[in-house]
Amino acid sequence: MKKVYVSVALVFFMLLSSAVVFAAPGDKLIKFGMRGEDVQMIQKSLLEKGFYFDEVDGVFGNATLKAIKDFQTSNGLIADGIVGKETLLFLGRPGSADSNPSRYSRSLNMSASAYSAYDDGNSNHTYGGNLVRKGIVAVDPNVIPLGTRVFIPGYGHAIADDIGGSIKGNKIDLAFDSHSEAMQFGRKKVIVYILD
Repeated sequence: MKKVYVSVALVFFMLLSSAVVFAAPGDKLIKFGMRGEDVQMIQKSLLEKGFYFDEVDGVFGNATLKAIKDFQTSNGLIADGIVGKETLLFLGRPGSADSNPSRYSRSLNMSASAYSAYDDGNSNHTYGGNLVRKGIVAVDPNVIPLGTRVFIPGYGHAIADDIGGSIKGNKIDLAFDSHSEAMQFGRKKVIVYILD
């Protein structure tokens, strides 16, 4: 009788170990407390999609956890803060800056200007305390509350994290990584999709 139990246990162990060896990409769960290149890749994707605003350091801490939960909620996924196959699938979808979002609460026609941390008289930090870079927008908080995620065709996903003296009413200021990029954008009319 002991041999039968040992054989069953051995077969079960072999099946379990082979399942781990042949696991498909995306089957590995990326969770709070982990470190490494996988976490760094997740942080970069979240940053590009306008959900993460901290250092891309490969450490799955509180900022990464919040960004993942926000991303999952925004995409209709279970907001458990764990990056598995389904969350990876959504993170890997190309976020074209030119296509309109499929889910938004409202849209606004706005007059857009551009700025960077390298413009004369500008700080390198936003009103919210983050570094000025692409993916940050300055708004009138009476029109778009700070912390709101938005999408602007031709610019992409962003978060309202800054204010400006001349940004009143239906005006928005789009942050860029360099002064030349901001100058190239200039001023134009845009549609701003409110994602929150």
